[in-house]
Amino acid sequence: MSPVQLIRGYEVVIGLETHTQLSTASKIFSGASTAFGAPPNTQACAVDLALPGSLPVMNRGAVERAIRFGLAVGGQIASLSIFARKNYFYPDLPKGYQISQYELPVVQGGAVEFLLGDAPHKVRLTRAHLEEDAGKSMHEGLHGSSGIDLNRAGTPLLEIVSEPDMRSSNEAVAYAKALHALVMWLGICDGNMQEGSFRCDANVSVRRPGAPYGTRREVKNLNSFRFMQQAIDFEVQWQIDQLEDGLAIQQATVLFDAGSGETRAMRSKEDAHDYRYFPDPDLPPLVVDAAWIERVKGQMPELPGAMARRFGRDDGLAAADATMMTQSLAFARYYEAVKQAGAPPKLAANWLMGEVSRRLNSEEREIDASPVPAATLAALIGRVVDGSVSNNGARQVLEALWSGEGGDVDTLIERKGLKQSSDTNELERIVDDVLAANEKSVAEYRAGKDRAFNALVGQAMKASRGKANPAQLSEVLKKKLA
Repeated sequence: MSPVQLIRGYEVVIGLETHTQLSTASKIFSGASTAFGAPPNTQACAVDLALPGSLPVMNRGAVERAIRFGLAVGGQIASLSIFARKNYFYPDLPKGYQISQYELPVVQGGAVEFLLGDAPHKVRLTRAHLEEDAGKSMHEGLHGSSGIDLNRAGTPLLEIVSEPDMRSSNEAVAYAKALHALVMWLGICDGNMQEGSFRCDANVSVRRPGAPYGTRREVKNLNSFRFMQQAIDFEVQWQIDQLEDGLAIQQATVLFDAGSGETRAMRSKEDAHDYRYFPDPDLPPLVVDAAWIERVKGQMPELPGAMARRFGRDDGLAAADATMMTQSLAFARYYEAVKQAGAPPKLAANWLMGEVSRRLNSEEREIDASPVPAATLAALIGRVVDGSVSNNGARQVLEALWSGEGGDVDTLIERKGLKQSSDTNELERIVDDVLAANEKSVAEYRAGKDRAFNALVGQAMKASRGKANPAQLSEVLKKKLA
């Protein structure tokens, strides 16, 4: 739990419920496809439509993904969990209830650890349970009517519920980003927020320090980290305004309007008894034995936290840099490929965090869409290390590689005239000329003014048209001045 941060004298308390769409090819209780973008109602079978006589059958792949998540967060995998009927009535819920888990979820406890700046944070998890998604009500372009698309009905979800451990919108967003990265790392979710694969509900309340928890309001269906931060910040200020005006906070479900930047109440917030949970008679208890857990454990990738610690221990990276290298499994693999191709680890990390990330971010690309292969980046870094090209020249080469100009690293260095001179005789000639033309700077240096040396280096680099190896040039200059 993070330290107390007060806003206008109030402590903010936040818990998140995250609906993670599992990456199975078929739905959680039927064989219908989960592919995104199909025409309405073309991927809803008899089970999804709740036609009489149809019965749900558990998707083994969904369970295995839940086990994988539980292992990753250090949660307890329930040996026996129960599916329940959660009763409510929406037009896009064909059965009139949602199959979910209530008293006995498949994953209990666990925690998500992450960095906020350089500070380590940890958010405890209450549970993660399996459930089916509902359909979707359609309003646009229907001329005063509404339509129902049941393609999403029955899509497998893992709902991940945190404890109310977060104390700021920054912390909530950092937790959500860490969770988003983790489920993608594990391969259990594609993480596409625009398509609804990862969406969060934020439970927000405020209280005076040391007071009991305040009444919470739930901001529903936040599908971007930016909107999450805006929604929480607005909700906190709204609740404080209410309390300062002597008004009570009413428990409610609210929506965030991205256009106005405001939250607005949708309905009073339901409690568990409103849903009248009871065990689903069509589904037997879910039994997960130790052998199944061990099989899943054997297929797990190295987790990002463990990998970041390895990068710190073996490569000498700072904690924040190691965390950056493990921002996604693809990014970590690219970094390791650059190292394996011969680049020094710290230089590889610096180039990835700097020039490569800048270009990826500006073009909204992921690392696996980088036009520069890992081996090519390693070759470029190698030319900086051996003095063939300066850092500035290397950036020009990277730009050419990125834009698809053609040619390998060495070819581009030659073509652009970026190769640094390491010819000692040529460097001595340049230095002699510079010393002869800058007698005042030479005198100042010998009088103990160190800045004069930098001025002489600058003049020598200018005389070489930037092609001199700076390290060698400095050595020659020091010898001549001595």
